Amino acid sequence: MKRANLVTMLLLALCSTTMMSAYAQKAKDVIANWAPNPKKVAEEVISKYGEPDVNSPKMLVWYNNGPWKRTVLHVEEAPHKFPKPHTDMLQQFIDYKVPPAKFDEVAMYDGSVVAERTVGEISARCDKEEMNFLAINLANDVATGKKTVQQARNYYTRAVMDFMKGKMDPYVQKLQFNVPKSGTGDPDKTTVKQ
Repeated sequence: MKRANLVTMLLLALCSTTMMSAYAQKAKDVIANWAPNPKKVAEEVISKYGEPDVNSPKMLVWYNNGPWKRTVLHVEEAPHKFPKPHTDMLQQFIDYKVPPAKFDEVAMYDGSVVAERTVGEISARCDKEEMNFLAINLANDVATGKKTVQQARNYYTRAVMDFMKGKMDPYVQKLQFNVPKSGTGDPDKTTVKQ
């Protein structure tokens, strides 16, 4: 009886290892034919955070990686001209409650920052994690009234120019505020009575 349990456990472990190896291979296979930019970013994110939790021909997804609630790497690149021409593909999410009165300002500051009121999330989509840190830190400044839209855009531009010279502004290194772990969603109010 004990030997049968040991054999079963060894077989399960072997199958699990084989499945993990196939899973890891699948992520590598998925990105094999991607365009150079998303492929390079995929390799960087895999190197930093390990294999994705979900992979498909269109995207890779990691959950709870580092400070992020979710990281999604899209194969489709979105052209973006602010602050200089590049393509957005790496979208990273945190729990965050943007006050409804600040949604327009956050959107005016950077179109690649998306606030979702109902689920209580904010995300930034760029080509580098450092730029997502920068974008979300500045979105927080706009949402909390610490910076105007123009001040945030000016700060972003200066921080990117410094980054290109190898200077690391604190805003590109990590989130500069405490991320709430719950209570960020806003299910709104019922207006249809049954």
